[in-house]
Amino acid sequence: MEYIALDVHKNYTWARVENPQGERLYESRLAHGQGTIKNFVHRWSAGSPVAVETVGNWYWVVDEIEMGGGKPQLVNARLAKLMMSNANKSDKLDCKGMNRLQRSGTLPTVWVPPSVVRDARELPRTRMVLSGQRTQLKNRVHATLGKYGYTVQGASDAFGKRGREILAELMVKLPPHTQQALRRILDQLDQVAENLKAIEAEMIQVFAPCPQTQWLKSLPGVGDILAVVIWTEIGSIERFSSAERFASYCGLVPRKNSSGGKIRFGAVRRDVNRYLKWAFVEAANSSLLNAERCG
Repeated sequence: MEYIALDVHKNYTWARVENPQGERLYESRLAHGQGTIKNFVHRWSAGSPVAVETVGNWYWVVDEIEMGGGKPQLVNARLAKLMMSNANKSDKLDCKGMNRLQRSGTLPTVWVPPSVVRDARELPRTRMVLSGQRTQLKNRVHATLGKYGYTVQGASDAFGKRGREILAELMVKLPPHTQQALRRILDQLDQVAENLKAIEAEMIQVFAPCPQTQWLKSLPGVGDILAVVIWTEIGSIERFSSAERFASYCGLVPRKNSSGGKIRFGAVRRDVNRYLKWAFVEAANSSLLNAERCG
């Protein structure tokens, strides 16, 4: 078995291979191309661990590692750099450091979801992006009307059927260029809404009701969409050794600084699963709003 480390960039990958004794067997640059990583990994012993940092384009790299017979290790880049303790940074130093952590058994890794899960969870993740765009466009409409002292009154939903009728009445009171800009925003809003409906229909088809989502929907504030997000992002709950570690992974606990008998709490860490953080915050907000209405 060999230890393989890959420092992946947009157009190339720096690769380093060591044996269990720490002797360098290979070190060079690999130009990206179809099957480059797969063929490189296939040259070494089947099942050899292959470390790759959590860069934005790691999906295809992990796919090729698996096709080449290697065992992908997705590395927590922040923790790995702290453990390497390198004053300088370069592709060679990063790969050498990952090899060292591999051999010592201390390489900080994160969960690699199966390819089927990686593919399927693009649906809820994309829905989150579109939902954010919808909110931005709606805020833009309100801000544009507000510049001229107008608000949508007489409708519970400013973008529902009655709300759009009121919007049309207000638009004719705006200056001509502002009217044109607002129409463009409303057209874009309609397109985003159509895409949201389409992707939600696809999610219903792909993520048919199952024990996992039914159980998650029993939690306060969790509906069909949030249940899918939580399920696909967690994967297997058994990978967390405690509830505390799971809450930390979700970004639901503040930083703690305790010294001299004083405890200070700060903001949550940034290196968390932001999709789970969003889902649980949305569920909490929904629970509070429903509680206020019922009360």
